Amino acid sequence: MKYVVVSGGVVSGLGKGVTASSIGLILKSCGFRVTAIKIDPYLNIDAGTMSPIEHGEVYVLDDGGEVDLDLGNYERFMDIKLTRENNITTGKVYKHVLEKERRGDYLGKTVQVVPHITDAIQEWIERAARIPVDGQSGPADVCVIELGGTIGDIESMPFIEALGQFSYRVGSENFCLIHVSLVPVLNVVGEQKTKPTQHSVRDLRGLGLSPNILACRSTKPLEDNVKAKLSQFCHVPMENVVTLYDCPNIWHIPLLLQEQKAHEAILRVLNLKGVAKEPALEEWSLMAKMTDKLHVPVRIAVVGKYTELLDSYLSIHKALLHASVARRKKLVIDWISASDLEQGVKKENPDAYKAAWKLLKGADGVLVPGGFGHRGVEGKILAAKYARENRVPYLGICLGMQLAVIEFARTVLGMPDANSTELDANTKNPCVIFMPEGSKTHMGGTMRLGSRRTYFHAKDSKSAKLYGSKAFVDERHRHRYEVNPAMVPRFESSGLTFTGKDETGQRMEIIELPNHPFYIGAQFHPEYKSRPGKPSPLFLGLIGAASGELDSVLQQSCQETVVPRLQPNGKFERVYWKGAPKKPVSVLYSLCDRVYS
Repeated sequence: MKYVVVSGGVVSGLGKGVTASSIGLILKSCGFRVTAIKIDPYLNIDAGTMSPIEHGEVYVLDDGGEVDLDLGNYERFMDIKLTRENNITTGKVYKHVLEKERRGDYLGKTVQVVPHITDAIQEWIERAARIPVDGQSGPADVCVIELGGTIGDIESMPFIEALGQFSYRVGSENFCLIHVSLVPVLNVVGEQKTKPTQHSVRDLRGLGLSPNILACRSTKPLEDNVKAKLSQFCHVPMENVVTLYDCPNIWHIPLLLQEQKAHEAILRVLNLKGVAKEPALEEWSLMAKMTDKLHVPVRIAVVGKYTELLDSYLSIHKALLHASVARRKKLVIDWISASDLEQGVKKENPDAYKAAWKLLKGADGVLVPGGFGHRGVEGKILAAKYARENRVPYLGICLGMQLAVIEFARTVLGMPDANSTELDANTKNPCVIFMPEGSKTHMGGTMRLGSRRTYFHAKDSKSAKLYGSKAFVDERHRHRYEVNPAMVPRFESSGLTFTGKDETGQRMEIIELPNHPFYIGAQFHPEYKSRPGKPSPLFLGLIGAASGELDSVLQQSCQETVVPRLQPNGKFERVYWKGAPKKPVSVLYSLCDRVYS
């Protein structure tokens, strides 16, 4: 097993996750099987109980793991399915070690950070790296490890010590360290400054790790004399200093790495040059460049609770982007704080109220994402009502689906007090109820989590057609409450259909208004499985409906039989669809309405 570690210095938020994802993609395009691990130095067991405003979204895996959002980047770029074991946190490691200590596994030894914590970290890395994540049997060839935090943080010290020991144990030909750092440009002098990176690398070397490659974030490409200076003072070959400068979209990052031959530097360090193929990124390049040229806008209003930090809805954003690119549209997202739509704000802050409603009424489509708690709920209900009554395409996800049901009950069924027991435990018309398998006393990992199967009960529904008229679909869940099955007959008799249900028929998974251009709610989170070139069907339907092209989307969803995929040998397989001439992917790419990577 070969290991590529990505660390970060100077400041946080430099894009280590995108860099690690891009490295994984480019190595996969060279013909290697790739997996990924994210190390998070915080004490939380996982990301499940953390505020999206503080930490960004909680990303959910097939096995129900609630993990850092960077694992979503890995899955999207590399088209893999990770497990909860691929996210290591300080909390997980200490919990593991302390459980062993309580069992007496250490035979009376004094349990210490070194060697017990550091050994546990190394064992976890090796164990997680061997888990197949690409649908094939056996371990991958290369494991990309992202070390969260910034070099110098006290929380990261045990992991840095463990990685230093690990590099020595696995050998220099099996360990490549890429350090992502900042090269700022001071406006006063207009000069690229290397000192922050020099200090960061010095700190890193002082902790026992020496970078093989420097990935420098900057507003523009590094000048040759700056590269030479970094090479001299950081003891890194000049050809191993690459620039990750600002670009129109993150899909260009793998191309920047390829252009600067970063993959060759990695392959040299890992002694893989003799078995690697040339990177096959032609289709990815076409997709990245075409995205920059899109000009026909489609405007989507996302009515959420955590709009202060856009990373709170990162997967939503990416799924909308994947779908809009597939329909050759330029995505414009209007982020609306749900609270600003409510009557209380009309009195307290009329400007915010007016601005929020102006954005909502100017949108081509409305999306209400998931969330927890009371804040903004009434605003989301108003957004659902507006979309329903004005025949604006609507997609509700998780809570967004539940609130669409509540709005329908209040307005159409004449139940003004209809509510969720999460929001009003004493409501006389509980449209949404607590699930029996959940926990009201513990928050972490106690929801209905991970991949669950949804069976379609209406084959002619828009949702079923969007999924290719399949009998069922597997999507990822994260919720504690569900639509009250006792009220379903009354809803259906009034026109709200439940087109998708679980295997028991008691859990409502998809709602739909047949007489509406596009009004769909999903209890699951379709955004988690959206990929560049393979957009989520429900997001594709929303963008299609918002663009006036839903019929075309539905027709293609029924006709397409195979999608082009990057194979382990680094090539793209040839694909065809019904009635199409047999042409390679590069030709199909220019003919299809949808974009693939």
